This record gives sequence, C-alpha cells and structure tokens, in this order.
Amino acid sequence: MKTRLLLLVFVLSVFVGELSAQSVQAKIVFETIEHDFGTFKESAGSQSYNFAFENTGATPLILNNVQASCGCTTPEWTKKPIAPGEKGFIKVSYNPANRPGAFNKTITVSSNGEVPRTILRIKGTVEQREKTIAELYPREIGLVRAKTNHIAFVKIKETEVLTDSLEIINDSDSPVNLDFKTPPENLLVKVIPSTLKPKEKGHIVVTYDASKVNTYGFVMHRIYLNVDGKSDYRNSIGVSATIEEDFSSLTPAELASAPVADFSEETHDFGEIKEGDKVECTFVLKNSGKRDLVIRNVKTSCGCTAVTPEKKVIGADETVPLKVVFNSKGKRGRQNKAITVITNDPKNPTTILRISTNVQAAG
Repeated sequence: MKTRLLLLVFVLSVFVGELSAQSVQAKIVFETIEHDFGTFKESAGSQSYNFAFENTGATPLILNNVQASCGCTTPEWTKKPIAPGEKGFIKVSYNPANRPGAFNKTITVSSNGEVPRTILRIKGTVEQREKTIAELYPREIGLVRAKTNHIAFVKIKETEVLTDSLEIINDSDSPVNLDFKTPPENLLVKVIPSTLKPKEKGHIVVTYDASKVNTYGFVMHRIYLNVDGKSDYRNSIGVSATIEEDFSSLTPAELASAPVADFSEETHDFGEIKEGDKVECTFVLKNSGKRDLVIRNVKTSCGCTAVTPEKKVIGADETVPLKVVFNSKGKRGRQNKAITVITNDPKNPTTILRISTNVQAAG
C-alpha cells in the first residue's frame, strides 16, 4: 500500500512539473491568420496588412524567422522579444506589378512559442492595368515601334512564295513616312500605309520567294527601314526562313529508289584540349539508297568549325568522308557545336552532327 502511494505521488509530481513547464512557455496568438485584400487595380501599387498578435504565455516571445512563399510578398515583423501580455505585429506587403489575376500566398512564422510554427495567408485579385504603347510594342525601329523586329517564315519549300507581316505603330506626335532601302532580290517589302499618323498602326508586309534564294537550310536576311527619307542601319528588321526541298511530286516508285543518307556516327567528343589547339575528326556518310545522294548544303553553328566534304554527289552504296576541323582559339570551357548537313534524301533531308570538347587554358 505504501509503495502504491509513493508511486502515485511520483506520477502526480511529474504531471504537475509538465504543466508548470508548459505554463512558463511563450504563446503567440493572432487576431486572424488570413487576410483577403479583395479586388484592386495593379496600378494601385503594393498592398499591406498588419497581422497583430499577443504573447499570452509566461515568458518573452521571440520571432526567429518570417518567410514568405513568394518574392512578391515582403514581410516585416517585431524583432525585439515580446514580453508576456504585450502585442506585436507582422506586416505583409504584396507587390502586384506585372501579376494580374488571383493570388494566394502564405507566410510561415517561426518562434519559440508553444506552437513553434504558424502559417499566415493573404489572398486577393489584381485587375490588370492598361499597358503602355512601349510595353505592348517593345521594339523601337526609328520613330515606330513593333512587338518584334523579326519575321520568321520557319519552313518554306524551295518553290514556294509566302507572305507575312509585322504590325507597327507610330509612337511619335507627328506623321511618319516609311519606306525601305533596296531589299534582297527574293524579298518584296512594303509598308501599309506608307505614312502613319500619330498613334496609328500599320503593317510591314514581306513576301518571300524561295525560288530566288538558290540554297537550302536556314537563311537570314536583313531589311532596312527609311524613316522620313532618312536611312539608319539601326532601323533594321530580320527576315529568316528554313528552305526545304520539295519532294511532294515524287511517286511511290521514286521514293522507294530514293537516296538514303546514313552517317556512321552523329556525335564526336574531342575530350580535353588546350586553348588554341586545332583538332579534327571525320564523319562518314554512306548513300544506302539506289540513286545519287546530293549534299545540298553544309552549315556550322560557329565560324570556329570548318567542314569539308570530299565530294557532294555520292553514288549508290558509296561512302564519303566529311572532315571537320575545330579551332579552339579564343574559346574556354565546355564547347558544343553543330553541323547541319542537308541532302536530297526525301525521308531525312536534314542531319545534325554534333562535336564537343572541353577547352583548357593554355600554358
């Protein structure tokens, strides 16, 4: 009986000790853990809210860290210890710039309180502001603006004639007269209308005649805009196209006997070399078809890479070496270069060969 009594006293003392330990902890109690900003305009700027709290515990409360879930949300908080019965705050600001639409963000509060972590939440909806002409048309071309200064025809057959346009706007306070310096032979370029009133929109219309280019693969041109009769090389627009051979007229029999471009390998790694070294490798191209394989074009992604096919017309079952020389002058670190080989293989007209190396400093 005495033993049981002693055991009961011990258990009660432990329980009371635990309660006592709990009662002396700090305790953070928020008035609210969520705030809805509602709907507001993006132009209204940063929105802020103070999450007020009280330390209802028995020891000073310390906020160890306050971490927002997004860089658009900035918290400020009471840095000094908060005595029992005193209040503190966590100010949370949300920046709506370029963030239209609904948002829902969290702020994690870490402290020495009885509950060491609390999640606060802010939400709302941002109404997008009206964008300026400069934002809608970021590219300056003289006195006019455009969304881009590049027209890409992407893929175009060797016999095709395609037309595309670029929207422009006169962002000045005066009328602007526009025309072009003589464009390349394969491009027909015009401005509609040729005179733009202040804030008026127009179009630069480009017609691309691939039959006049006499090449295959990626081609880049540049056209120059005259503004009020004045030429400036900076007022330019890029026009690009990838010209492909037209195999649509081939019969099933012609396709069955067509040339086939087979490379022994399509990648080569030179390993580690010294800056200034010239290294070379050879890719072997075999014509596995029944008709002559013609190398239409060979292009490299860098002037540091030179490719020399032994010949450009390859008979059936014949192999031809393509010698590749890489010049590492002026290069450092990991290098990856591409060689585009275009042939008259109707099923696989374009092959990308890749070389790589790691260039170390000389000496």
